[in-house]
Amino acid sequence: MKITTDIYFGDSAEQLKLLPDNSVDLIVTSPPYADQRKSTYGGIHHDKYVKWFLPVSKQLLRILKPTGTFILNIKEKVVDGERCTYVIELILEMRKQGWLWSEEFIWHKKNCYPGKWPNRFRDAWERLLQFNRNHKFNMYQEEVMVPMGEWVNSRLKNLSETDKIRDNSKVGSGFGKNISNWLNRDKAYPTNVLHLATECNNKNHSAAFPEELPEWFIKLFTKENDTVLDPFMGSGTTLIVANRMKRNSIGIDNVPEYCEMVKKQLKPVELYLFEPKAKYEKAKPERRITVR
Repeated sequence: MKITTDIYFGDSAEQLKLLPDNSVDLIVTSPPYADQRKSTYGGIHHDKYVKWFLPVSKQLLRILKPTGTFILNIKEKVVDGERCTYVIELILEMRKQGWLWSEEFIWHKKNCYPGKWPNRFRDAWERLLQFNRNHKFNMYQEEVMVPMGEWVNSRLKNLSETDKIRDNSKVGSGFGKNISNWLNRDKAYPTNVLHLATECNNKNHSAAFPEELPEWFIKLFTKENDTVLDPFMGSGTTLIVANRMKRNSIGIDNVPEYCEMVKKQLKPVELYLFEPKAKYEKAKPERRITVR
């Protein structure tokens, strides 16, 4: 089966209307944060951010398959010494749209340099919000398992009787554990904190995230030949990784230089570039490259 990459140039809220219902398995994106990237994307004021994003999330809800997942990389900002609440407000409004806020991952920027302000320290983390249409969705947890770690040397050395049974949670969550299940295992399931360095070498985009970030979620939520979408493509990291992992991909951006840059960086695939048409008529391929 051929792997395809579609690139749409234009406003995401409008270009997403060209995509069919229930057609995407995974959405991984990092939209412009509030009041940032003004020279490139104009900068959306934090008081207007939710209103700006909801038309996009409405289209994403339509496009995502019932078994699919939406990963949103986003971060609050500080104004006058206080954290803005636009991310929390966005979560609440998206739930009203019909989204389920299933999980929250934390991206720990392990190479973050130190810094301080009068009332706080340097941020070394960002949110990765997971949204779904349904409680049951595709998830391949074994694909992201990690080495057991040094904790096994002490935790599994002298097991108590409680460690050998499925002991219910003491906080009432209903989830229990059986520590003895991890004896003689080489790998364990990861936590929801991803320890990844930031991208420091991409000079063509000021906010590119590392390839390991979309790669981890593509492994967790998709299989080969599934379709991955990034409606705020930027430097195309998500598309490049999806292409390498034999997933179909779709990218949207309103900066023509980024569309051209991504088109040149992609490995040989069947590639389409869609230009915006008058009144968003049905787009036709500008160029098609097929190199297998």
